[in-house]
Amino acid sequence: MTTTPPTTATAPGTYTPRPGAAPLPRMIGAQAALETRMLLRNGEQLLLTVIIPTLLLLLFGSVDIVDTGAGKAVDFLAPGILALAVMSTAFTGQAIATGFERRYGVLKRLASSPLPRWGLMTAKTASVLVTEVLQVALLTVIALALGWSPHGNPFAVLLLLLLGTAAFSGLGLLMAGTLKAEATLAAANLVFLLLLVGGGVIVPLDKFPPGVQDVLALLPISALSDGLRDVLQHGSGMPWGDVGILAGWAVVGLAAAGRFFRWE
Repeated sequence: MTTTPPTTATAPGTYTPRPGAAPLPRMIGAQAALETRMLLRNGEQLLLTVIIPTLLLLLFGSVDIVDTGAGKAVDFLAPGILALAVMSTAFTGQAIATGFERRYGVLKRLASSPLPRWGLMTAKTASVLVTEVLQVALLTVIALALGWSPHGNPFAVLLLLLLGTAAFSGLGLLMAGTLKAEATLAAANLVFLLLLVGGGVIVPLDKFPPGVQDVLALLPISALSDGLRDVLQHGSGMPWGDVGILAGWAVVGLAAAGRFFRWE
């Protein structure tokens, strides 16, 4: 007759294995890895985050379509396309994905797991940053192949990219957490197109009427593209005006998202 050996206790009232939640950093890391894989497997997200910025850089960087002023066109375009890549991932892609996760009840279920809500948002942010690193690397290689000659303060570039990510993430989460999924899809794509045209990404802001320029310059995409251009094209120091605009959008967007985001 076969008998089952008794369970071995490692301490009074403690048994091996011990059920329970994994450490918080491990949970956040696992969720961030899952978010990144889901984003990279999504064809629509790849179109927004990788293919469109790449095609725009190749097209306008190799064909003289838009008057970008003195110097090589790629020197003007590359910083703007980098800003567009940040917006496409942190705002458009994140808003659409989060909006549909909210609609299908994914966020509600995740919110009831051991991973806290702020941990879930941290994982989403980490996924955005990983994707942006891949975008920046790809676009930089393409721009260098087209003859781009970047220079300037790397710390200023990093700060602008981080502030731009925070600003667009806050706005994207605010949209995803307050609108219906279909409305988020339409609004996010419309905003993407409008800011692509009027945010100084491809068309210089000085091509617009003076009064319109002043308004457009306050947009986060304009601040990010102009700030990157000041550093990478003109070799300026820290563009404090653009940094201040991005910081303001980041604070307002993240605070509003935290206040009005609905999980159901």
